[in-house]
Amino acid sequence: MSVGPETLARRLGFADAVVIGMGAMLGAGIFAVLGPASQAAGTGLLLALVLAAGVAYLNATASAQLAAAHPTSGGTYVFGRECLGPWWGFAAGWSFVIGKTASCAAMALVFAAYAVPGPEWVQRLVAAGAVVALAALNYRGVTKTVALTKVLLALTLLALVVVVVALATGEAGEAGSGTSLDGWDFLGEGGLLGTLQAAGLLFFAFAGYARLATLGEEVVEPRRTIPRAIVTALTLTIGVYLVVAVAALLAAGPDRLAGSSAPLVAALDAVGQGSWAPVVGAGAAVAALGALLSLMAGIGRTALAMGRGGDLPGWLAAVHPTHRSPHHAEVALAVVVAALVLAVDLRDAIGFSSFGVLLYYAIANASAFTQPASERRWPRWSNVLGALSCVVLAATLPGSAVAAGAAVLAVGLLGRAVALRGRARGVR
Repeated sequence: MSVGPETLARRLGFADAVVIGMGAMLGAGIFAVLGPASQAAGTGLLLALVLAAGVAYLNATASAQLAAAHPTSGGTYVFGRECLGPWWGFAAGWSFVIGKTASCAAMALVFAAYAVPGPEWVQRLVAAGAVVALAALNYRGVTKTVALTKVLLALTLLALVVVVVALATGEAGEAGSGTSLDGWDFLGEGGLLGTLQAAGLLFFAFAGYARLATLGEEVVEPRRTIPRAIVTALTLTIGVYLVVAVAALLAAGPDRLAGSSAPLVAALDAVGQGSWAPVVGAGAAVAALGALLSLMAGIGRTALAMGRGGDLPGWLAAVHPTHRSPHHAEVALAVVVAALVLAVDLRDAIGFSSFGVLLYYAIANASAFTQPASERRWPRWSNVLGALSCVVLAATLPGSAVAAGAAVLAVGLLGRAVALRGRARGVR
């Protein structure tokens, strides 16, 4: 296949695609999100995790089916335009960009919090520096991104294995004896609303599989590779998360996890294994870098597609003649994320990110619902259930996240309407 001057090169095989997906999902979310999720759900934490995993699976299958039929950069921005119309495509792309940009800020802040002891202003400067450094790596092309992601993913998995073994071999404390896994029904301490809210927050830790759809233009044999890679990466990640969450709950119980900004460290302390806390810190820092690297690659490709479609400035659609990367989009993203990490709060960023990404996947499911039988790999009812689940979880997120997300979405839609009206007047 020939490669044009504005086309990205196909360089990713199945194993590379799985690594990209797992690198995005096995990020710092598992090191941070168990705290606010436990606070919302109490003893319903595991049920919330299962719900989040179920919604993630429905979204992943919809994304896989769409990516096989439309193997180009842009993910649901392209799928929405093709299947539902330009406005739906824009809403999906804008939701992805704003939600994942917030995720980038969150991952950068988590990295700095674990990697750099010291005052907050120093951590924020380090976070901004990490954003710039990873943007420079992404600028040089997707093969450089995959190579570093493999290293970071291996180190993250090693850290999680050490944590689980330490929790399993520690001395059971009072918090972890007998009642930590009670409340499998939705009548846990947080009630139904708390469990749904926790599921929405936990979804933050699962949402990386979209990266494979947004990288569709760079995957070899995308119609075959992308669906397999998405489902494989998600399945492996769900298994890891369940093992870690069960181990943490057995060790510390939901109340102790809820009161900690570093829930896995709290779990280690609860079983007398606090000496392993530096491993958690190193693992969280490495995982945050891996997720940040993959997130920035995915956002850059979506911005590239939106630039091509005229929904963002055309300058963002440029492809580097040597590195075959969306270099203008990478530079713009680095500037925005670096500015955010100097101002935003971590928990607010997680909630805002979940809101934007859940709307993105609601549109992905609606797009997949319209596909003809010749393109279908999963039944239509799964798309209906996926879309409804995304809307419910988004609506039950903390009120501040819903209000901020809805406001920024409205600004984007209004901006597009104004731009289209201006273009129409120019044509006349």
